[in-house]
Amino acid sequence: MFTGIVTDVGEVVAMRPREELRRLRIACSYDADGIALGASIACSGVCLTVVAVAREGARTIFEIDAAAETLAVTTVGTWACGTRVNLERALKIGDELGGHIVTGHVDGVARILSRDDFDDMSRFWVEAPRALSRFIAKKGSVALDGVSLTVNEVEGDRFSVLLIPHTLSVTTLGARRAGDALNIEVDLMARYAARLSETR
Repeated sequence: MFTGIVTDVGEVVAMRPREELRRLRIACSYDADGIALGASIACSGVCLTVVAVAREGARTIFEIDAAAETLAVTTVGTWACGTRVNLERALKIGDELGGHIVTGHVDGVARILSRDDFDDMSRFWVEAPRALSRFIAKKGSVALDGVSLTVNEVEGDRFSVLLIPHTLSVTTLGARRAGDALNIEVDLMARYAARLSETR
């Protein structure tokens, strides 16, 4: 379980295929001693399991395996050496829930339609996969590349989010442009509410 509050930006430094898996090595600034094998780390919104961890110079390197389903339904399949990824450690009991409840189970891939920069902020208009658009509501929450954001406007399959200067500077979203793909996870509460309404 996560909150959508990014705590580091990592970099893919190596990858290799392993039959049905792709093994990725990600450099970060987390303390290697604080990462246990089997720990969950959200990588640009995708919950992945740490299978190896080590120190290399001043950096910590952790390794994860991405399975075929992850490669098919998220942006992980497009990552290459040098790709920067938003990182968040799993929530601990007693931690502050600063964003919203995020599972790390990405629902699909959205695409940035436009970016408007003003007053050190940015407004993104994003197109969601049609099957997910019914879960996106004005003033609701959405996670884009693992970042908890508030939905400003909704028009069909399109919605807008406003990114403040802090978010632009401490996540990968500051470098995103129109046409870029983003991992999207819709709000868990919206999903359950929709399911409840279907069963009545």
